[in-house]
Amino acid sequence: MSVLYALLAFIAVQRLAELLWAERNTRRLRTRGAIEAGARHYPVIVALHLAWLVALAAVVPADTAASWPLVAVFVVLQAARMWTVASLGERWTTRVIALPGAPLIRRGPYRWVRHPNYLIVAAEIVVVPAIFGAWWIAAIFGPLNAAVLCHRIRVEERELLARL
Repeated sequence: MSVLYALLAFIAVQRLAELLWAERNTRRLRTRGAIEAGARHYPVIVALHLAWLVALAAVVPADTAASWPLVAVFVVLQAARMWTVASLGERWTTRVIALPGAPLIRRGPYRWVRHPNYLIVAAEIVVVPAIFGAWWIAAIFGPLNAAVLCHRIRVEERELLARL
């Protein structure tokens, strides 16, 4: 298997596992009275990430050499992603779910950064295509992802501020 396909398979399996974990957490949070905000933009995020993976698989030749220093950056991003997910614990979801009365998480990367997972995802959207020299994919999907995340952060901030 090529490095490209191995990395794309890893990302696809990771994202599917995250969706399952997030759905489990979402169900549990909803039974405790949590509400979802910004549900309309969620399918856009899912479609964007799927299109990004498909673009990489469809356009980048399988035998394209990988930049190993950028693979190392990707590995660091994955460690940061796991730290972020672990820090939120049962409150981590892929949706904007607000649990009334629950304090904000202030451990892990949340001690320093308000939305660390969004920074990680933004970096991944650029780094993964760059690993294979597909800068144009990064140039297209990076700004699209940033636009969606700007909207999502506004939605999330409204929910977070309402709880303070």
